[in-house]
Amino acid sequence: MTEGFTLPIEHDGVLKLLPHRYPFLLIDRVVAYEAKTRVVCHKSVSGNEPFFQGHFPGKPVMPGVLVIEALAQAGGILSHLDLGGAHGGDLSYLVKVDKAKFSRMVLPGDRLELEVRINREIRNMTMYGGVARVDGQDVACADIVCARAAS
Repeated sequence: MTEGFTLPIEHDGVLKLLPHRYPFLLIDRVVAYEAKTRVVCHKSVSGNEPFFQGHFPGKPVMPGVLVIEALAQAGGILSHLDLGGAHGGDLSYLVKVDKAKFSRMVLPGDRLELEVRINREIRNMTMYGGVARVDGQDVACADIVCARAAS
């Protein structure tokens, strides 16, 4: 495991790995990590999430773009763990999303399991393949490209 981190990586460790903060931090825990290969993270979806106030009143559904963002954040965790740990001020920016597919709604009380694999790395660009699941069923998938920029 990467220096200073042991599985599972809880909330405090996630804060060291990602620059995101509430309400935009969409990773609660890292439960699996294979260097240069894959990561599995969890997001517990609470009915108190701010986006549920408007999406949709009376029928709350997690916005699909936030599920994709959660996959991108999981990819950021994978890359930061591969680089030795804490993000150190480096930021990764979402550059491209391809082949996004949504299979099921994500509702309050669900636990998103986010599995992200590295498909390819070129200089500061990383191409990931991600699948989001709830109770073992796919809810979304996408190919994501992120670019790392030093601060």
